[in-house]
Amino acid sequence: MLKPAKDSIDLGILVSDIKASLNFYQNLLGLEFVGEQPALFGTMYRLQFGSSVLKLIDPRAVPPQGAIGLESQLGFRYLTFVVQNLSEVCAKLLKEGIEFTIPEKEIRPGVRIAMVKDPDGNIVEFVQRG
Repeated sequence: MLKPAKDSIDLGILVSDIKASLNFYQNLLGLEFVGEQPALFGTMYRLQFGSSVLKLIDPRAVPPQGAIGLESQLGFRYLTFVVQNLSEVCAKLLKEGIEFTIPEKEIRPGVRIAMVKDPDGNIVEFVQRG
């Protein structure tokens, strides 16, 4: 049985273009850059959101890309950020030309979501409750 040492999980993402990914996650979404370090298979760039850390990995050799889309293959399919300012986030991303897979919408009373693609086509979800 897992005994949490912190109230969140961290996620590693291999990226094809570290500059584009850092621009998306750090500059557009506002995640805080907390460090760069060597990894077993490249260089890791750590970005923080709350107590979670997103680990963008610039691999020494870029592997082939998997299928893009929520239902295109098994495995981890999207990353969720629970936010307080969904409309503001969506407006900024629209202005920057980011591709939405699901535009901002209410999915049930009091819960609104939107989904976009990051530079590698990974699905990123934003959720606002209340």
